Amino acid sequence: MELTAFWRWWTAGTTSGLGTAVGGVALPLTALTVLHASAFEMGLISAAGYLAYLVISLPAGVIVQRLPVRGIQVGADLVRAVAVTSIPIAWWLDALTVAQLVGVALVMGFADVLFAVANQTYLPAIVPAEQLQARNSLTSGTHAATELGGPSLGGFAVQILGAVPTLLVDAVSYLISAAFLRTLPARPVDAGSRSPMFSQIREGWHYVTRHPVMAPGMWAATAVNFVNGAHHALFAFYLVRDLHAAPVLVGVLLAADGLGSLIGAALTTRFTGRFGTARGLIIAGFTGVAGALLIPAGGYLAFAAGTLIFAGSVVVLSVTTRTYRMIVSPPELLSRVIATVRFVSWGAIPIGGLLAGALAGLIGTRATLFGFGLVTLCAPLFWLFSPVRRERDLPLPGSSVSVVEGPVVPQ
Repeated sequence: MELTAFWRWWTAGTTSGLGTAVGGVALPLTALTVLHASAFEMGLISAAGYLAYLVISLPAGVIVQRLPVRGIQVGADLVRAVAVTSIPIAWWLDALTVAQLVGVALVMGFADVLFAVANQTYLPAIVPAEQLQARNSLTSGTHAATELGGPSLGGFAVQILGAVPTLLVDAVSYLISAAFLRTLPARPVDAGSRSPMFSQIREGWHYVTRHPVMAPGMWAATAVNFVNGAHHALFAFYLVRDLHAAPVLVGVLLAADGLGSLIGAALTTRFTGRFGTARGLIIAGFTGVAGALLIPAGGYLAFAAGTLIFAGSVVVLSVTTRTYRMIVSPPELLSRVIATVRFVSWGAIPIGGLLAGALAGLIGTRATLFGFGLVTLCAPLFWLFSPVRRERDLPLPGSSVSVVEGPVVPQ
């Protein structure tokens, strides 16, 4: 039976997500074991992958509104496939450098931004509004599952094949994703406003930053992603250099992030149904603080447990606020709303990564991770000082009904 548009969209994302999870282990291990990168260089590579969120996120919202969304998705996949493939080629030619890894991370980061904004903007076009919570939960759960299995698979592949050849798995996954996305129906290009790009960017910015729910949600996500930047930059370095973990064990321990995300996605609707979406975000925020502080508190077990707890709390924030944006945002503003939130929140990732890499060289990796764990406290505080602090649920305009009510969906 022919797959519906959503399931083709889901298959494409799942395939590339699994490849990315494998590559997420292989790339830092390439830097560490092949090029013997320092802590600062690891932070630089990590930051480069997210720098695009600071540079192109705001224009991306307008670009996605003006150009064919499917074409942006397919083009981004092909660009990422070529960029990843360049690493094994350079390695085989004995020409691979840290500078190239930084360059590849930059190129992939720009493609990631355009793809992510286009992908989230496209979803409401193929899914009815009443099903968005279920579909967002499903995609978050699927993403968590790939992050659970991908690092373990990546660590095993690196142990058998080596770090650099394993990157070809990531490249192939992008090609498969592009093939599926190419079969999706084309979404009509918005023929509406052709006002200057800056004016359209400003409109999206004002809508988000003046919104009583979206604004604190964006700042809370920014605090969490600032810490995530440090984690992305230092986790592999911490496990290899401080805890002396073998590559296969690095993959298993990094998979704790995926397990935590999977548990969080599976429980988000039930959790927010019991405590309320507004209260649930505050509770999850404080839980995330505990997880972040546990990560560097001991050995392998503390790392795995802390990562699992932190990741689960982040998913509650992500699923709840993402669904809210999709439902509440005017359709003509959705791509710009998504781009604005990503510009601010995801733009904090490279800053966190660079700062973490620099600090780790001065005070050590463990102390740096403790410091960033304390920063996580900002996330629940943003909600506590917001207009929704006295509410049980995040309200729809003119309604007291939670935007994420609905049946529990297997994640």
